[in-house]
Amino acid sequence: MGKFVISDAKNGVKFNLKAGNGETIAHSEVYSSLASCKKGIASVIKNAPKAPVEDQTKEGYEVLKNPKFEVYQDKKGEFRFRLRARNGQNIASGEGYTTMKACQNGIESVRKNAAEGKVEREKA
Repeated sequence: MGKFVISDAKNGVKFNLKAGNGETIAHSEVYSSLASCKKGIASVIKNAPKAPVEDQTKEGYEVLKNPKFEVYQDKKGEFRFRLRARNGQNIASGEGYTTMKACQNGIESVRKNAAEGKVEREKA
């Protein structure tokens, strides 16, 4: 079962979504407050299970409405995803993957683990 782990960051707080095996599968931006971080988690829980995937690696891709997962290639050629909320804000991002299939598996893991995810505060 997945879990959201809230931790302190340099200028606020952030969260990591961890799979049942403890591996981080997505992370957030830094939020200025714990309350806004928790709202970000709630948005991931609400949007991740049903958000469609917009594959930005394809030429002439169809731009989808938010909420959505965006798949893109970074400067190193790795495949990455980000989850956008209904308002277009980036609420979670994944690591770099060497293949599109691995990136798609990462998105499916986020969908599954976000839906089941409990929230905990990292102990200092």
